[in-house]
Amino acid sequence: MSLQQANQLDEEFPTYKSEFAIPTFETLGISPPSVTNGPTLTPSTESIYLCGNSLGLMPKQTKTAILAELTAWEHRAVESHFNHPSSTPWVDIDLPLLPLVAPIVGAKENEVAVMGSLTANLNALLIHFYKPKGKRTKILFEKQAFPSDFYAFLNLVKLFGYDESHLIQVGVEKGKTHLTTEQIKRFVDENIDELALVCFPGIQYYTGQLFDIAEITRYIKEKSSDIKVGWDLAHAVGNVPLHLHDWNVDFAAWCSYKYLNSGPGGIAGIYVHEHYTRDNTTGHFQPRLAGWWGNNSDERFKMLEKFDPINSALSYRMSNPSVIDTVAVRSSLELFAKVGGVETLRKKSIKLTQFLQDLLTSSKYYIKQDDTDGSKLGFKILTPLNPSERGCQLSILFQPHFDDKEKNVMERVNKYLHDRGIICDERRPDVIRLAPLPLYNTFTETYHASQRLFEALDAIEQNHTLLK
Repeated sequence: MSLQQANQLDEEFPTYKSEFAIPTFETLGISPPSVTNGPTLTPSTESIYLCGNSLGLMPKQTKTAILAELTAWEHRAVESHFNHPSSTPWVDIDLPLLPLVAPIVGAKENEVAVMGSLTANLNALLIHFYKPKGKRTKILFEKQAFPSDFYAFLNLVKLFGYDESHLIQVGVEKGKTHLTTEQIKRFVDENIDELALVCFPGIQYYTGQLFDIAEITRYIKEKSSDIKVGWDLAHAVGNVPLHLHDWNVDFAAWCSYKYLNSGPGGIAGIYVHEHYTRDNTTGHFQPRLAGWWGNNSDERFKMLEKFDPINSALSYRMSNPSVIDTVAVRSSLELFAKVGGVETLRKKSIKLTQFLQDLLTSSKYYIKQDDTDGSKLGFKILTPLNPSERGCQLSILFQPHFDDKEKNVMERVNKYLHDRGIICDERRPDVIRLAPLPLYNTFTETYHASQRLFEALDAIEQNHTLLK
């Protein structure tokens, strides 16, 4: 893998980074170091941002969209709910997003809603779909679940009067770095008569593993129609193609501030298969956490003591959505539509992540997974090496480990990268997650980032006595 190859690939696959605000050395507050191998760095040099798996960059049009709503607030205040000076009235501000977000997750428009935050939405869906009955009381999920998900599952069973024994966790086998579909199927088979609900991440946040959502859902559904299957899509939405309706997924929730670039803590979304809302009527609906924004819009402002749920996923909304958050995510969703959607971006993403993988595995510092010598200086890749089993993230585990931050390899590598304007995500004690995004990252950037990583390890190797 060479810089020439990177340039050739950049000619083949377009980048849309001009649509985004890219932090520079100056805006990041970093003094550009002098370099001997690579482009000259100045205060105006753009950073290499490989952290979109944590927070996506801001589309430039987002500021315009938000300012328009601030102007509406300034000029018409409450009247903008029904008489907006320039755009969608606030009372319907989220509705134009439905045709934009439905293709992102592979759903019908009546199966999605833009609302709330990820964990709040997940809790609302869990309390609705978890129906313990008889022996069927248990929830199956992964051992390394994101803490919010674990807390949600734990408190859910406790709310129903059960203890932690009603949580079944699938852990990574010794010597492995990620779960397998066969493992999950085995756990399903072993607990088939006691499972009420199964919920996994679409992509595992720490390792970057992409779960086989279609196959896992199909397998469970064929085993028992009584088991509800849901997915936390925080790291999958906007990253990989999804077909939730066709896969017969019961429910899903996601955030939008990572790959959907909605801004920190931006408004999230849900998916509920249409067969759960098709028969919504005043006298016949499945109870859920509810509020007035899930009620029939024709009746909403009559303030009736009657719940008349909308015949779609919109019936799970509780409150009116934040206007600012909604137009922020809309500006990014419009970009996805403009560039051809996730399916188109995925083609570049596979090439881009593979390019990074090839650079890393060609390094003298690359250590294979089955090498158990933890004293070697270098790194392992925790993420599956098969492109079909991951999104755009590679999780790099550095070794050896030292409790002293000043000596620890990962901490030193991360500082070296950051000082050179390469922004990535560290996960203590020893992992750096690199996420080259097809929307705004290039092959050339990825090449330079890998070279700086190798330089950091060179520097550590040359001064290796300090680590002993």
